[in-house]
Amino acid sequence: MATAPLAERIRPVTLDQLAGQDHLAAKGSILRTALDKGYIPSMILWGPPGSGKTTIANIIAHTLQVPFYKLSAISSGVKDVREVIEAAKQQQAAILFIDEIHRFNKGQQDALLGAVEQGVITLIGATTENPSFEVNSALLSRCQVYALKPLDDKSLIALLKEAIEKDSVLKMYSIELKETAALINISGGDARKLLNLLEIVVSAFPEDKTKKIVI
Repeated sequence: MATAPLAERIRPVTLDQLAGQDHLAAKGSILRTALDKGYIPSMILWGPPGSGKTTIANIIAHTLQVPFYKLSAISSGVKDVREVIEAAKQQQAAILFIDEIHRFNKGQQDALLGAVEQGVITLIGATTENPSFEVNSALLSRCQVYALKPLDDKSLIALLKEAIEKDSVLKMYSIELKETAALINISGGDARKLLNLLEIVVSAFPEDKTKKIVI
């Protein structure tokens, strides 16, 4: 059976486990406060690749234990949106996560308006583009916009250590972090890219798991 990528295997399920984004996830922050109260508004998560947009959406759904639907704006259209809305009408507090929502055209975005305004769905949109330009004003006015930042070096190093200590596959190896600057620089603040690089580096070593791998 194929093994899921490292980034997926160690994806956080709580805000406490989230790397970086303390302005959203730390105690007293706006998102954590809303989540602790059991209610979140419709929102647009705006940030670079690998900053945690999809992870935050998953954490919200996991914490609130509500119906959770996912669509990608690359492969979904108005029909898919309407199907989710109809299903959500039979449920309570459903969340619809749309990845790359900036790729939806005006008509596709307009299809969300009524359901968001009436509370049929709570929308979580993820985008790498400035929503002020890429999300139409009617939908934007119904959502909070939360900006995510590229992960800093401290957060990325902590993520590497966590992966080595907790991942079931990496734990089979003896790995020592020593020269991480190259990995950090290449990743460019992208947690997913960093973990992909770590996995590639480890897989390049001989399968003798008794030998120490120095990274």
